[in-house]
Amino acid sequence: MPDQPEFNLHCPLPSSPTDVIQLGHGDGGQLTQNLLQQIIYPRFANPELDRAHDSALLQLPGNALAFTTDSYVVNPLVFPGGDIGKLAVYGTVNDLLMAGALPRYLSCSLIMEEGLPIATLTQIVDSMAAAAHETGVQIVTGDTKVVDKGHGDGLYINTAGIGERCTDRLIAPQSICAGDQIILSADIGRHGLAIMAQREGLSFEAPLSSDCAALTGPVSALLAADIELHCLRDLTRGGLATALVELAETSGLGISVEQNSIAISDAVGGGCELLGMDPLYLANEGCFIAFVAKADAEIALQLLRQHAVSASSCIIGEVSDSNSGARLQTSIGSERQLRRMMGQPLPRIC
Repeated sequence: MPDQPEFNLHCPLPSSPTDVIQLGHGDGGQLTQNLLQQIIYPRFANPELDRAHDSALLQLPGNALAFTTDSYVVNPLVFPGGDIGKLAVYGTVNDLLMAGALPRYLSCSLIMEEGLPIATLTQIVDSMAAAAHETGVQIVTGDTKVVDKGHGDGLYINTAGIGERCTDRLIAPQSICAGDQIILSADIGRHGLAIMAQREGLSFEAPLSSDCAALTGPVSALLAADIELHCLRDLTRGGLATALVELAETSGLGISVEQNSIAISDAVGGGCELLGMDPLYLANEGCFIAFVAKADAEIALQLLRQHAVSASSCIIGEVSDSNSGARLQTSIGSERQLRRMMGQPLPRIC
């Protein structure tokens, strides 16, 4: 008789306590409940989450809301200056702030790979809880799923955020005007290079750490001030250059920035020179650009410099009425047309 195929029965329910994620943690049964009760709920506790319902019922004054969503697949899960949990909260909070909204509520969905250490999950959830407390948001709903070992790279996080718009002014690319001054809040490129160094085991003479941070303080100060603020953009994937190109295209105006005004740390500058990378295209997770009417630019700078995360803010360029895209005035006096980032020089950075 021909050989019979081998029959393997895989049971997702472990026979004894375990310190790693099992498939049974995602089946909706007792293991799922254990995970929620022991790891998730205690760290995100608030009245809406405690209802344990399929949806959260939220109350906000007025009806002007901002809504965003994002997913985080960074590798490694923990890196110098942050981790995937902190990144998920800060990234979603910052996206709401860029729309002129004060973040209020987040959702959190965890897609875990079988075999993920419970200790790692606990560290990540603790980090998310601390970041949520710092930024004044509540994580009010979410979901957990477990995928087979080899199909999830440890942990993915999806978040959605709701914020309360705190200004009648439209903070958006369509509001950019000729004559606007472009303010950069901090030095660029630290997150992208820190992730690459950690992933590839690289070390540099100068210490390198991600700029992963919430922008609540400086952005709230700008929104509360009586200044003509037109647009905000955080510089994540694609870096400063890609953001400038996108905003020039959307607004239909010309953007010109000075290379000598763009702050780059010694660690990032040296690392980029060694690796042949352009810091203008490296990801950031704690800096942004603001487009402000020229008459209010100095006031905006004073407000930003009062916060540690934006203490080195400076004007890097301005907007013209020519439809000329985004251009860089180089340190040697030439002009360089900026383009969108091509390819994937550094994937999985957020």
